[in-house]
Amino acid sequence: MLRVRNLGVRFGDSVAVEGLDLDVAAGEVLGLVGESGSGKSVSMMALMGLIDPPGQVQAEAVEFMGRDLLRLRPRERRQVIGREIAMVFQDALTALNPAYRVGDQIAEVLRAHLGLRGAAQRQRTLELLEQVEIPDARSRLRAYPHELSGGMNQRVMIAMAVACQPRLLIADEPTTALDVTIQAQILDLLRRLQKEQGMGLIMITHDLGVVAELAQRVAVMYAGQIIETGPADTLFDQPRHPYTAALLAALPERSRGQARLPALPGSVPAGVDRPAGCLFAPRCAAVRADCHAARPAWQGVVRCLHPRVPQDEEATA
Repeated sequence: MLRVRNLGVRFGDSVAVEGLDLDVAAGEVLGLVGESGSGKSVSMMALMGLIDPPGQVQAEAVEFMGRDLLRLRPRERRQVIGREIAMVFQDALTALNPAYRVGDQIAEVLRAHLGLRGAAQRQRTLELLEQVEIPDARSRLRAYPHELSGGMNQRVMIAMAVACQPRLLIADEPTTALDVTIQAQILDLLRRLQKEQGMGLIMITHDLGVVAELAQRVAVMYAGQIIETGPADTLFDQPRHPYTAALLAALPERSRGQARLPALPGSVPAGVDRPAGCLFAPRCAAVRADCHAARPAWQGVVRCLHPRVPQDEEATA
C-alpha cells in the first residue's frame, strides 16, 4: 500500500532524515520506534506534505496505492492527504484549534473531503464522537478543546483522522502526556478502529511496550535512518542491530535484579555533526575500527557492518 524509497529531509545544513526506505501493507500495523530526535515524526510529516520551508524533502519515490505523492499536483494531493492517509498528531491540545468547537473541527473534515452539509454532516459528526467512545457525545459537540481532558482531546483527534475511513492512519505518540489508564484506553480504541476499518496503521512511539502490544512489524530508527526492521516477535527475541539490543536491554522487565537499568552513553548525533562512518559507532559497545570509516549499507533487515547473529543461526553454524 505504501512504498517509500530513499526519503531525505534537510533543514539547511542539518540532516533530519537520510535514505529512508519503508513499506506498509494494507491492514498492517507497523511500529516506528527510536529515541527522541531519531526522525520518526519528521519522516511521517514529510510523507503527509507538512514540511514547510526551509525544510527540503527529496525521495526516489513516495508511492501510495501506486500513485507517487511527490508528483501529484497540490489539488490532487489534498484529495489523498486527510482522506486516504490521515494522521493523529502528538499533542492534541495544540493540534486542535482553540477558537473552534470540536464538533465544528470534525465537521470541517467531513465538508472538505466528503462534501457533507447540514443534517447529514451533524449526524456523522455525532456518530464519530460516539465511535471514539466520548461520553455524552451530543453535548461535547459544542465544547472547546480547553474544556475537555487530554484523553478526550486525543479521542477528538482520532475521530477527525478516521472521519473519512482512511486506508492508512499515522499515529504520532498518541498516548504522550496521558496517564496509564487513559493510555490503555486510547491504544484499545486504535486497535479496535484499525480492525473494524481494515486500515493500515503506523504507530510512532518510543515506548517499546506499546509496540509489543500493538504492532505486527517494527522499524527501528536512529539518527534519521531505519537501522533494523522485522516481525515484532523476532525483533524483540533476537535483535540484530546493537542499538535495538540496547533499547530492549533498557526495558525494566528485562533488568529485574539489577541495581540500575542499562543505559546508552551519549546522545543521537545532531543533524549538522554526523559521524563519517556508522552513525551509531560513537555509542556502540561492539564498535570496531571499520565502523568509523564506512557508512553501513542496508542489508535487507539491518543496517550494520557487524550485525548480531541470532542464536538459531549460531547453533546451525
